[in-house]
Amino acid sequence: MLIKRKSIEKEESSRPASAKAPAKPRKPKYAPVTLSEFDGVRYLHFGTEWVQGAMRIRKPNWPELEYAQQMMAWLLWLEQPRHIAQLGLGTGALTKFCYATFPEASVSAIELNPSVITICESMFKLPPNDARLDVREQDALDFVNDKANFDTLDVLQVDLYDATARGPVLDSAEFYQACRNCLNDDGIMTVNLFGDHPSYARNLKAIKFAFAQVICLPQVHDGNVVAIAFRRARPLDLPALTARAAQIVAATKLPAKSWVKGIAAN
Repeated sequence: MLIKRKSIEKEESSRPASAKAPAKPRKPKYAPVTLSEFDGVRYLHFGTEWVQGAMRIRKPNWPELEYAQQMMAWLLWLEQPRHIAQLGLGTGALTKFCYATFPEASVSAIELNPSVITICESMFKLPPNDARLDVREQDALDFVNDKANFDTLDVLQVDLYDATARGPVLDSAEFYQACRNCLNDDGIMTVNLFGDHPSYARNLKAIKFAFAQVICLPQVHDGNVVAIAFRRARPLDLPALTARAAQIVAATKLPAKSWVKGIAAN
């Protein structure tokens, strides 16, 4: 299972304009949004077998997939985030969990495909926008390049894939530099990468170029690798991280102790 979202979601005509009149801009093309259910879990797809996200129907706010849980590993360093943003909504797993878990924080989610937002509202228990929650239809690249967002985020969670399993949609050094610019000095980014794909090395190189420090958690069985990127470098105090992990487990039930073991192994 993998989450991906790429050029299918924003494909424009490559044909040259007519000599007589400029071609009309084409609307973005999106892969079809489809669902499946198995053993009490509802899955989101973009018309393929690739899983874009999942929700256990009896626990709609819980991040069901292991890599989604790892995307919360920034909690090892940040206890009380004020502004959290997700690039790529998926089933809204991270958005819902952050919104429910941190009542003092504002949560923003940026999603290009309006059908994904609609299906999250109707089938994945995404709550409506309010003073703390801002789910918007927007290109993630526009969001990170907007100077109004610079230095505003404590946490940025990046999960940008399409139906094709070709690696993240946005993967340039410039994109990751813009992500860094959106974080405050203590800010942390987590990114979902595909460890068994050639895009992995390219993305990791770009992230390391943009950020002061990068840690990768061990690959999960579905092939996902979560990278943790810090705007400013931090010492890796394993005893302190272990103690913090115990607090996270007690407060959220997230498997934070396994994150520390993975960090220590690297």
